Amino acid sequence: MPQDFQPTKYKLQSFKTGKIFQDEGWTLDAPGEESPSLIRAIFENKQLNVRDDSFGLYKFADWLPVNKMLEGSSPPVTYKSKGLAEELGLKELYITFSGYWPEKGAKMHTCSFKETEAYSVGGRLNPESGEVLVVASAGNTSRSFARVCSDNNIPLLLCVPEDNLNALWFDKPIRDNVKLVVTRSGSDYFDAIHLSNLACQLDGFIPEGGAKNVARRDGMGTTVLSAVTEIGHIPEYYFQAVGSGTGAISAWEANLRFIEDGRYGSNKMKLMISQNHPFIPLHDAWKANSRHLLPFDDEEARKQVEEIDAKVLSNRKPPYPIAGGLFDAMTDTGGDVLFATNEEAAYASGLFEKLEGIDIHPAASVAVASLIDAVKAGEVEKDATIMLNITGGGEKRLKSEKEVTYLKPSHVFEITPSLETVKGVLDRLF
Repeated sequence: MPQDFQPTKYKLQSFKTGKIFQDEGWTLDAPGEESPSLIRAIFENKQLNVRDDSFGLYKFADWLPVNKMLEGSSPPVTYKSKGLAEELGLKELYITFSGYWPEKGAKMHTCSFKETEAYSVGGRLNPESGEVLVVASAGNTSRSFARVCSDNNIPLLLCVPEDNLNALWFDKPIRDNVKLVVTRSGSDYFDAIHLSNLACQLDGFIPEGGAKNVARRDGMGTTVLSAVTEIGHIPEYYFQAVGSGTGAISAWEANLRFIEDGRYGSNKMKLMISQNHPFIPLHDAWKANSRHLLPFDDEEARKQVEEIDAKVLSNRKPPYPIAGGLFDAMTDTGGDVLFATNEEAAYASGLFEKLEGIDIHPAASVAVASLIDAVKAGEVEKDATIMLNITGGGEKRLKSEKEVTYLKPSHVFEITPSLETVKGVLDRLF
């Protein structure tokens, strides 16, 4: 690992007021502001200087709010599609791949672009604090944070729905500094978030922060940094499947930085984001031109989540209405919120593997299915530059080459445990 790494110089800014302030180490909100707003990192380097591949993800450190490098990272890889592009009649389709595909230079051993978040968030952490990082996840995020924190000796508490435990596989054992607790079968991501919020009320535990953490968003934004620097200009369309929509917010923010950079064009990518039907709250709100999610019944939402194959796309409380969130990103850039059924996504998955040569995750399959539909419907021009964000893949390939182990939970909580119960369990674990 390179030894000449210096902390990135940046400040933070409130999206709502434009106020600029210092990062106090783990700032998640603008100080003194009552109205909710995302904050953004304002980097000293306005032009992106891409380092060599020995830096891993940190080749993009100019636009990552980090003070150190962690071991073992791999950046997203962008290449021009041949097979899928020809099938769809597209001239400028670029695929940004995050996962395990050694021939392409993609070496994410958790097979998900959530690694980009984990390495960026971990690089922002102060290791001297001794605090336990708390992460809630439906699957891929927890796997990535577990691997990164295990490899770099960062204390971590994972909160995951019990029904998603099959996502907690690893190609080498996870160390004891990582603890997993779950909400019992029948719960979902929203319940795991509630559990993590209870944990963060206790001394010594800090929230990872989700979309509010600039390091998480800027880590995800490296997919766009990879694409734009490879293509040479900002694409016209950006396709990705979303649960929270944080990846799309990150893409928008990266896009704005490239406009300020001045070397890659001045256009804003149309965000073409998609969900897995029947769980489509973002789609429904956007189509209703509503800044807020439409009312829905929690039990009905849980049933819908049970039906979808792409479980990671099941966020019931996404950063959609907040200032600087998904509604603002979509409004500023144009584009649309699409959806694909399980059957459409399964077909897209098989087609992608056949034409491009690698297996992809269900969420990425939803994005491919939505691209296919958009092309058929004439919603994208055949000669437009399109970025297709394949957010996870190569899992089948990796598991065929390596023996995997599963992380077992240290405790199974009821769906809505008491703070006292959570405290008792965590006192024992940590």
